[in-house]
Order: sequence, then structure tokens, then C-alpha cells
Amino acid sequence: MTSDAEEARTISRPNLAAARSPLPPGVRLELLPALGDLAPVEVAAQLRDLPGVTLLESARAGRNARWSYLVADPVAELNAPTDGLDPFADARRLVARLAPPSLAGVPFAGGLVGYVGYDVGRRLERLPSIAAPDQDLPELHLALHDWAVAWDHRTGRAWLAGRVLDGDEARLGHRMAQVRDRLHGLGGGGAAVARTPAGDRPGTGLLAAVSHHDTPSAVRGGVAAPALRFVSGLSKVAYVAAVESLRAAIAEGQLYQANLARRLATPFDGDPWSLYRRLRGGDPARFGAFVDLGRVPGAGRRGLISASPEEFVAVTASGLVTADPIKGTRSRGLDADEERNLARDLLGSAKDHAENVMIVDVLRNDLGRVCRPGSVRVPRLTRLERAGAVQHLVSTITGRLRPGLGPFDLLAAAFPGGSITGAPKIRAMELIERLEPVRRGPYTGALGWIGPDGAMETSILIRTFVADGRRLTLHVGGGITWRSDPLVEWEETRTKARGPLQAIGAFEVLA
Repeated sequence: MTSDAEEARTISRPNLAAARSPLPPGVRLELLPALGDLAPVEVAAQLRDLPGVTLLESARAGRNARWSYLVADPVAELNAPTDGLDPFADARRLVARLAPPSLAGVPFAGGLVGYVGYDVGRRLERLPSIAAPDQDLPELHLALHDWAVAWDHRTGRAWLAGRVLDGDEARLGHRMAQVRDRLHGLGGGGAAVARTPAGDRPGTGLLAAVSHHDTPSAVRGGVAAPALRFVSGLSKVAYVAAVESLRAAIAEGQLYQANLARRLATPFDGDPWSLYRRLRGGDPARFGAFVDLGRVPGAGRRGLISASPEEFVAVTASGLVTADPIKGTRSRGLDADEERNLARDLLGSAKDHAENVMIVDVLRNDLGRVCRPGSVRVPRLTRLERAGAVQHLVSTITGRLRPGLGPFDLLAAAFPGGSITGAPKIRAMELIERLEPVRRGPYTGALGWIGPDGAMETSILIRTFVADGRRLTLHVGGGITWRSDPLVEWEETRTKARGPLQAIGAFEVLA
């Protein structure tokens, strides 16, 4: 029997010999040599005419930034949690339609892809209803995909993987052949090959190829477009007052820490895809993502574009659970000396260290609800990690799921994440509802994939732009403790906004 650490090393290393051996029934895997040298975003651009295009991209090199996945043309969609005690009941039934065997060498070969919005937490806990829901977006969006293109950035290989839906082997063969046709010529200087569509509804067949290149939103006809101007829904005075309110609640013993956020917004009815291309280049992240949410009548295209650095929860098919919460932030330095000084300040901060440890305790408790007794551990505590514009303190928690439990049980136990709510979690969520004027929507929810074999990987939706057809929004926030200086907390949100805003050529307008 292997240890958890040995298993973690094994799943991060592709088993190419196994991939070449006979596959389990119900799954398929094909090497795509021409795509190995292409950035996933360039391949995704060739499928942008398809419904439900979703790219989960590790755009930043690093310890765990290894896999990227591209899916499109889902066979089914969920756009609301299930009523009743289990908000994921419909999702469980939907993913069970796919063949369940694990595929050696490729963690995700088809399954559910999408997001669970922060407000699904209202289905899991009793909370007041005060903040205004003002975005025309589903609380939850999970699409079922029977194929995926997967990139292993460590080996430079790309794969087309698939799972049989409802036992129909011939259908999967037809679907994967259509994907191959659409991708033919990429990497060799050719254009995508157009094919007659088998249907125009999601899941009935891939649509005809559209060969084009996306034009960045900042350039139209060779003329630079005006930069997007974002305005905060909470003024500096209001944000400082909210921080003081949380500090008072902490002094009264109601809680230890809470995450407070403010939302920036600008009018926007364009295509968020061009913004994603800019975001991934200017603020590369371990959990980069683009999710096409379609269009509503009378409005523009809807979608999520994310450059999140933070894992929420992940689990392997055998039940090994990991979480990597982030708490504690400083900006990057203008030179090496300044960067080292900022890092030393962060590593030596009693306030940031205490905040991180508190959230680790919240997640240990959450994982303990579904993991085997004694299996929850903290192999790494408050290590330093750097992103494009900021540097963080990151911890790692691991555990082993109890027999009979799976990814949806893990989600229900840990959602929403402790790092973006507070401690104790429920009281922090109650205060968030009172102090933030609008509902968070997708922000601080979870985004990722769930396979029928029980594996899952999710990120926390921070550093994420939301296009709702009328506006483009970006939430920024931070953890508040009794030691928090309200003005410092305000400036931290400004620092956190600066990286993603600059990446898309935008800026915040101070009221």
C-alpha cells in the first residue's frame, strides 16, 4: 500500500505505458502530437463558435500548475442546485451517465465542468436574506461533457479523451471523430477543417468550423478603444466603516475573522473571450479559466474569466483530499531587494500568520466531517508563494475520504471555502450578508471539474471577472481580524485589484 505522499507523487506523473495499454471499457484516449506545442488558448479560439466552450488552464509554471483542459458542446447542463437537503442531487445523477473507470495518465477525461456560486452556501446553511441579487446568472452552472482535450505541460503532450455516455460506444466514436476533424491542421500551419454539422443543439454534434482570430477588445480597426473604468460599489468610507463593524464584532467575541469584499463594475456588453486572452497574458495563474455562459435576449455575452491562484478542494479517484488555502498578501517588489523586504514582512507578520492558521483550522474541521478519523493533516503551513502582482501565505491540508463518500460530499462539507468566509464560518457568512450590499454570485464560489470516477479539482473564484451581459464586475476583498487597520485593508483591496485590472487594460476610478 502506498502512502498519501507517494500517491500524490504518482498521480502527478503520467503513466504513459498504461495509457498505451488496453483501456478500460467505456473510455478512450488518443495522443494529439500536433497540439502539444500549442497554447490551449489558441486551440480554444478555434472552437469559439461552439456552445459551452470552457477552458481550464494552468497558465503559470509552478509546483502544481500542470494540466489544462478544453471542453465544448456539452451533452447536458444544470443551471440550478437541486431543491431539498442535497443541492447536488441532480449533479450526482447527471455525472453517473458517463462510464466511471479512471484513465491512467490523464486525470480528467470527461465529466461535469463549471461553477458553484457562493450563494449555493445558502442551501447548506441558514442565513439572513439582505444583500441584493442583481446579476442575471445561475447560482450553479455545471455542464456534462463526454470528451476533453487535455494538455500535460510537464511532458509537452496533448490528448483527446472521452467517456461513453449512457452506454453508447458508437456515439462517443462519432463525437471524438468530429473533434479530431475540427482540430485537424492545428500546429502544422493549416486551418481548422470545416464539417457539416450533425445538429445545432448542444450534444447533437459539433458545429461547422469558423476560422478566425479574436481581436482584443482594446483594439478595433487599428484604433485603441478607451480603457475600461471600474467603479467600486462600496466607497472608501463605507468599506472602512464595514471593517470597523467587523472589528467590533470580533471584540465582542462573535467571531475571530471574516472576509469582507467590495465589487468593482463597469458597463460591458462585449465578448469576454478577448478579455480572457489579455488576462492570462498579463496575470498568468495556476487556475486560469474561461467559461462561456451564453447570451440572454437584449444583452451581451455572459461568461467568467478567472486568474485564480487558489485551490479550493481536490480529491483523487481513490479518495486523497487536498486543499491549499491562501491568507496573507503583499504586493510584489519593484526590484529584488524590495521584494525580499516585502516577503520578510509577510512571513514575520503575526496578524497574517494568525489569520492563515485560523482558516487552516476551519478547513481541518470541514474536511474532518467527511474524511477518515486521524487522516486530516497539515503537511505545509504558511509557505510563501508568488503570483503576478502579489505574494501570499499558502498552507496545505490533506485527508482521506471515508468509504462511500465522494466529491459532492466533500463540496457540501467544505462549501463555501473558509478562506473567503471566516471563522466561525456561519457567523462570518451572516455578517458578510449584512455588510456587503450585493450578492457575491460566482465570486468566491468554486470552479472546476468532477469526474464520474470520483476525482475532482476546484479553484476558488477570486481574481475573477464576471460578464453578466450588461456589466463586467470584479470583486476584491481580504480577511479582517481584530488587528486589522481599516485603511491598510482598503489599500490591500486596491493592490489585489491592480493586477487583473492592468492585465485587461482597465483601472479603478476612485469616488
